[in-house]
Amino acid sequence: MLGATPNQLYPYPPLIYRGINILLLVVLFNNSCSKEKQPSAIAVNEQKNEAAKINFAEVTSESGLGNFHHDNGSFGEMWFPEQMGSGAGFIDYNDDGWVDILLVGGGGWANHTKRNIKTLWLYKNNKDGTFSEVTEETGLGFINTYGLGIVAADYDNDGDQDIFLTSLDGNILLRNHDGIFNDVSQLSGLGNRIEWSSSAIFFDADKDGWLDLYVGNYAIWSPASDLWCSLDSKTKVYCPPEMYTGLPSRFYHNNGDGTFSDHTQIAGFLPAPGKSLGVVQLDYNDDGWPDLAVANDGERDLLYQNNGDGTFTEKGTELGMAYGENGEARAGMGIDAGIVDSSGYPSIFVGNFSNEMIGVYRYSGKGWFNDRAALSRIGRTSYLSLTFGLFLFDVDLDTDLDLFVGNGHVYPFRTKDQEGITYRQVSQLFTNDGNGVFANANEMVAGVLDNKMVVRGAAAGDYDRDGDLDILLTENNGPVHLWRNNTEKKNFLRVILEGETSNRDALGAKIVVSVDEFKMERIIRTGSSYLSQSGLTASFGLGNHTTVDSLSIIWPSGEIDTFTNIKNNREIFIKEGSNRAEDLSRN
Repeated sequence: MLGATPNQLYPYPPLIYRGINILLLVVLFNNSCSKEKQPSAIAVNEQKNEAAKINFAEVTSESGLGNFHHDNGSFGEMWFPEQMGSGAGFIDYNDDGWVDILLVGGGGWANHTKRNIKTLWLYKNNKDGTFSEVTEETGLGFINTYGLGIVAADYDNDGDQDIFLTSLDGNILLRNHDGIFNDVSQLSGLGNRIEWSSSAIFFDADKDGWLDLYVGNYAIWSPASDLWCSLDSKTKVYCPPEMYTGLPSRFYHNNGDGTFSDHTQIAGFLPAPGKSLGVVQLDYNDDGWPDLAVANDGERDLLYQNNGDGTFTEKGTELGMAYGENGEARAGMGIDAGIVDSSGYPSIFVGNFSNEMIGVYRYSGKGWFNDRAALSRIGRTSYLSLTFGLFLFDVDLDTDLDLFVGNGHVYPFRTKDQEGITYRQVSQLFTNDGNGVFANANEMVAGVLDNKMVVRGAAAGDYDRDGDLDILLTENNGPVHLWRNNTEKKNFLRVILEGETSNRDALGAKIVVSVDEFKMERIIRTGSSYLSQSGLTASFGLGNHTTVDSLSIIWPSGEIDTFTNIKNNREIFIKEGSNRAEDLSRN
């Protein structure tokens, strides 16, 4: 369709190309909302009172991050990847217990003046609320590629976090040795392909103690194959994704000797649709083996069930989380999963395009997922936004998981005739009433949530170690934002794990905390959101409780450690099999 006329490209309004019949969707959505159980006035008032105590402050400049600016390389040609933005991560590259910040700066195009754009930016935590850029001195300044996403973990079990960078020009594995990074892409077997990759995740697929790698791939594209689209036959605009062929994702098995082998086919990840943008680890059937949920852009979402023998079976359609409420494949970007109600079963959240509700799928425990976008009360409020970064966290430390979504459109010129849809958008915070019913807190939380942005990457981490989770955001072709959480303090517990028989980062470990009638669960994992990584320390809000009754860790090895009567407001370190919880709390 190269050089096609506007009528050929757009016989219907632009958003129809997302597979959306807007009128039908609105009707279906309203009908579903009419069947919702309305929360009581007491519940609503309680949520308003809690939300009123939530407060964030923009601290980007004063923290030392103000010099960062993402550059998508645009120079007027409107090349398709320029819409995608880049990721952000809370990592601890020097293993000092304080999370540092890793940002992807974007990239430029060959034979153009913007080619030399700094790909990675690493900021060291100074432990006083500020950061210092250490990109050059840590060996990351040499990278020159069109960077997109990052994931960090100790893939070689040597005691420090390594970095995997996804890009348009070939992915890069950066091995960390005493705080200095070296490119081992070719030596490791991960640098042999040039594919458009997006989000990635380290996880121990076979529980052999070595971290494997799933790399989400997007589409087949090059500058030479970029298509020409227009709304007026004169001005080029970005073409819709459905005009490009999807690229299947890849799975790499860690051989335990510093190398990886491509097991995509033999592990059951093929055949599969492409255009993956987000991936999250979960254990939806509670069998102790890590499963993966994948968000795809305009293709069905995927759920890979771990068979426990090094292979996976894709069950997204069978289990009811592959499509939207009216049976269409939606434009999935960011993704996360967690237990948000008293059912004990996980819910999967997927960020989608404007005129699509955020996907909310809760496992029933009976072999399928239920669509709860409307029942959760997230659907209506998220309908006009376009969500990329997305994650669950306990923003107010009240024992339940809340939801943050980072929004921003991809088409600057196509929204002007779409009522209520803008290019720059506010992010959204949804607070949980404990039963999986969420309230939009934006109107009750003054400050940073009023700012309209073009958000892509989003991550959560406690950079100041005060017990609550702060927010890191990147904008496409724009700045980074660090939001310090100044919410009225409740009690908390933070848990840092180190594997012994299991992988050193303890990825896949399940932590269960019991406080009176409340039971909370966290899985230590990389990935989720969009192109980004949140901190690996498990964070639990305890509300007004002063003591944790019990804390159990189910390690990937199968070993279980249990602790009782743990005091609140502390950070503890537990090594697999030690039977000891070390208090790391600051004086």
